[in-house]
Amino acid sequence: MATPLPKQKNLRSDTAWVIHQILEEGRSSRDCLNKVQRRHEGKDNAWIQEMSLGVMRQLPTLQYWLRKLLDTPLKGKKKVVEHLILLGMYQLAFSRVSSHAAVSETVNAASYLGAMSLKGLVNAVLRNFQRQDLANQPINDPIVNSGLPKWLYKRLNQHYPSIANDIIASTNSPAPIWLRVNTQKVSRESFCLSLNEHQISYTLPKEQKAGVILTDRTDITSLPGFSQGWFSVQDGAAQLAAVYLQPEPNDRVLDCCAAPGGKTGHLFEVQPDMKLCLAIDSDNTRLLRVKENMQRLQHNPIIKQGDALQPEEWWDGELFDRILLDAPCSATGVIRRHPDIRWLRKASDIAALGALQANILDVMWLLLKPGGTLLYATCSMLPEENVNQITAFLTRHSDALRLPLNDGDTDSHPGRQILPGEQQMDGFYYARLIKSENKQR
Repeated sequence: MATPLPKQKNLRSDTAWVIHQILEEGRSSRDCLNKVQRRHEGKDNAWIQEMSLGVMRQLPTLQYWLRKLLDTPLKGKKKVVEHLILLGMYQLAFSRVSSHAAVSETVNAASYLGAMSLKGLVNAVLRNFQRQDLANQPINDPIVNSGLPKWLYKRLNQHYPSIANDIIASTNSPAPIWLRVNTQKVSRESFCLSLNEHQISYTLPKEQKAGVILTDRTDITSLPGFSQGWFSVQDGAAQLAAVYLQPEPNDRVLDCCAAPGGKTGHLFEVQPDMKLCLAIDSDNTRLLRVKENMQRLQHNPIIKQGDALQPEEWWDGELFDRILLDAPCSATGVIRRHPDIRWLRKASDIAALGALQANILDVMWLLLKPGGTLLYATCSMLPEENVNQITAFLTRHSDALRLPLNDGDTDSHPGRQILPGEQQMDGFYYARLIKSENKQR
């Protein structure tokens, strides 16, 4: 049975509830935070997000400490109090919250969780944590120190043995804020002049011609031109999709699995003279974000709710010149932005996702014109979802030809794998395929 949100709002009990929802009930931080943050304002909302996601980043370390301090794990309705204790230790070890507030306010929050009888336990654990100075004791376990689940730590070391530590470090580092200038509205040069006038510091990437990387974190809605649709927030790796797809005037383009619409908008900015751009996604709630984003940017795709595996429900029967398939994936490449992903994904998910990706690829291939281009994309860094997936697809389809994206895109290793931190980008994978006009067998 789902644990209800505490009846009365309290900063720490609400944060513990978010942590509990992610770890015990498998809900995304986005969903949980949206529900909790309706009860709070301004700095309190920022605090809840910082603390709950901070616990996600440091969870193995926090759990390691907790095992030393708590003889018997809490279960059932009491489990949320265990997550409150994790929050208390996070405040003491990793935040600027005063030690007194971290202990006293966390203990007090137990009563808001209906656990008045456990306030003594919370106090004792946090006091012992301080007394034993655990935060300053070395932990000689590389998996715990990685901040990752054991299965993912092992896979990264298996697939990238020489650079696994670098990948893990990048995965645990804060992600920069990337913007994509809407060049249908304003040039990057003019937008940067506006940033200069507002004394907002930034750098310009080499590969993304419309990209801007903010040096400091700031309120996005306060940036010049936000309401006028001058820019979108989009990581540099994701900004490559529209460029790689290369839509041409009068093309019929399909953006499959389009939500929240970042790549859809970029397609219009790269090629405003498409004959048609159809954006589909199975999640109607997420499609609302696509519509909101397109309205602000003043782009006009056709937006439909639809299952990629059931095109008869949304397809008009005319083949597409270009298809962007941003496939459902493990999202292991964007953990630095969404630290809850590391605990929402399981090792068993990867095979199921691989099968789904293969099925969607096969269906999308049927909708592509001979001579057309399909761009396969994931925000994963696992070969099972990426290079292995495309190698298998090329074996299955004799009319599929690889159009290389860079020098590393070869027959033996098709596509481009971007790893977290590379040129400040998220982890992403792309493979560009052309449908031969003459089937070979």
